[in-house]
Amino acid sequence: MKNYIGITDESRQAVAEQLAKLLADEFLLYTKTRNAHWNVEGPDFHSMHLFFESQYEQLDDIMDSVAERIRSIGHYAPATLKSFLNLTHLTEQVDSKNDSMTFLKELLEDHFSIIEFIRGNIDPFASKYHDYGTSDFITGLMETHEKLAWMLKAHLK
Repeated sequence: MKNYIGITDESRQAVAEQLAKLLADEFLLYTKTRNAHWNVEGPDFHSMHLFFESQYEQLDDIMDSVAERIRSIGHYAPATLKSFLNLTHLTEQVDSKNDSMTFLKELLEDHFSIIEFIRGNIDPFASKYHDYGTSDFITGLMETHEKLAWMLKAHLK
């Protein structure tokens, strides 16, 4: 069936490939935030347990919206752990400490990495691929990640 959204097949393919990488990053960040929620220890346990929960709930919504955007431009979203690990720019947790500061620092760096990746795709999606909808969509995601990063960073002062 022909896709009638006004974007060439080649452009939709290129955008979908970048969105698949973003989805993988979002999934890994979600998993790492869940890990922080489940395993944080220390005198600030309760407040940090709730804080990480609020963060992973927002990341869950982001993941869903990225996957749905991939589908809306006519492609299938990756949905296996293997595909996510092959596509992600992020790494698994390297520090085995379960204190809030360790989790906060690592999650903050991951948000920064995602923000940088998104920022690098805003203009190409619009100008090179003529997909203004996805460009606008990821601009909103970038703003959400900037706010999530701010919340993490505020705990580190």
